[in-house]
Amino acid sequence: MSQQQTGRLSRRTLVGGAAGLGAVALLGARGSARPASAAQSTPGATPAAPVEVRDTVQVGIVTSQSGPLQSYGEQYLKGFQVGLDYATGGTGVINGHRIEFTVRDDTGVPDTAVAAARDLIGAGYKILAGSVVSGVALQVAPLAEQNQVLFVSGPAATDALTGINDYTFRSGRQTYQDILTAASFLETLEGQNVLVFAQDTAFGQANVAAVKAVFGEKGATVNDLLVAQDARDFAPFAQQVLDRGPDLLFVAWAGATATPMYTALANQGVLEATRVVTGLDQRVSYPVFGPAAEQISFLSHYIYQAPDTEANTFLVDRLKAEGGVPDLFMPDGFAGAQMIVHAVEAADGANVDEMITALEGYQFDGVKGQYTVRPEDHALLQPMFQVKLAQQGDTFEAEAVNTLAPDAVAPPVAAS
Repeated sequence: MSQQQTGRLSRRTLVGGAAGLGAVALLGARGSARPASAAQSTPGATPAAPVEVRDTVQVGIVTSQSGPLQSYGEQYLKGFQVGLDYATGGTGVINGHRIEFTVRDDTGVPDTAVAAARDLIGAGYKILAGSVVSGVALQVAPLAEQNQVLFVSGPAATDALTGINDYTFRSGRQTYQDILTAASFLETLEGQNVLVFAQDTAFGQANVAAVKAVFGEKGATVNDLLVAQDARDFAPFAQQVLDRGPDLLFVAWAGATATPMYTALANQGVLEATRVVTGLDQRVSYPVFGPAAEQISFLSHYIYQAPDTEANTFLVDRLKAEGGVPDLFMPDGFAGAQMIVHAVEAADGANVDEMITALEGYQFDGVKGQYTVRPEDHALLQPMFQVKLAQQGDTFEAEAVNTLAPDAVAPPVAAS
C-alpha cells in the first residue's frame, strides 16, 4: 500500500537489541538457488547464459529444524529453495542481486527464535523469514519492527500476526481462513453446539477465537476444550468430548501428537458420536484416520492434487525428480521466496521501506493460485480447499472436492 492509502499502519522508528531438506538441513547452513551461471528469464525457466551479479542480499530464515514442528520447518525450507529457483529463473539472482539465505533452528521455542533473530540482525541482515510456530512469529514480529527489518513469516497461522506492524508479512494462510473454509461445509449452524478441541497454544487459542467469531455469528454456541501441548494421553479428553455431546466437533491440532490424539478419538467412539470438521494435516498423518476418514469433513490449506497452476507444476515436477511429492507447507516457503524476490527487485536491493511498499498490494500467481498481499493489514489472500481422503489399497490419498476463491475466505481487515 502506498503511503497515501488509508488504513495503513503507522511506521515508527524504534530501537531494539542486536545481536531442511537438501542444502539447508544443517543448523546455521547457508544457501542460495543454483549458482548465478545462467541468465535470468521467466519464472521457472531454464537459464541459458551468465548473469551480472552486483551484490548479495542476505535472508535470515529462523524456523524449526528440530522440536515438535520440525517437519513443518523442513517443508517450508524445501518450498523456499524451489520457490527461489522458480522466481529467479534458476539463477538465485534478481536484477543483479544474488539472494542467499542463512538458516537458524528455533527449536520451536520463542526465546531461541528471538536470540537467533537478534544475531542475524546484528550481523546486518535486513530480511527475516520462516516462522512455523505461532508463538515464535508473535515474538519475532515486534523485534522486526524495533530494528526496522522486513519479516516474512511462514506457516505460523495465528490471526494476531496480521496487522501487527508495518514490517511483518506472511507467506502462509491464517486461522480465520481455515475457519471460513470449515464453515463452507455446513448449510447452517443456527442453534448448534460446537466444541473446539485444540492444543493450549497460540495456534489453538487463535482457532477458538476464530470459531467463536465465525460460527457464533451464524447462531452457534461455541465452547472449547484445550489440551496442554505436552499431553500424551488423550483418552480422558476424548471422554470429555463425549460427555459434552456437541453437535459438531472442530479439531485444531498441529505436530507429532496428532496421531495418538486421533487414535484416542476413534477408540473412544467420538468420530461416530458427532460430526467432526478438521484441517487435513501433512501427508504422514493421513493413515491415522483409517476407515473413519469418510466421517470427517476436511478443510485444506494445500494438497498438491488441487491447484492447476504453473508454479504448482514446477513444484510437483521438482519433487517428483527427487522421488517425492509436495507436502502441506511447501507452498508457504515457495510464496515466501516469491515475495522476497519481488521485494528485492522492486527496491533494487534491501531498502526496507521500499521493500514494504513493493509488497503492499502485491498480486502474484503462486503454487495455490492467485495471492494478494492486502495493503491495509498484510493479510495474504489465497485460495483454500475442501478435500476428502479416499482409500487406495492399504493407505489413503487426498482428493480435491472444491476450491474456494480468495475472496470467499478472506479474513476481516485487522484493526490497526
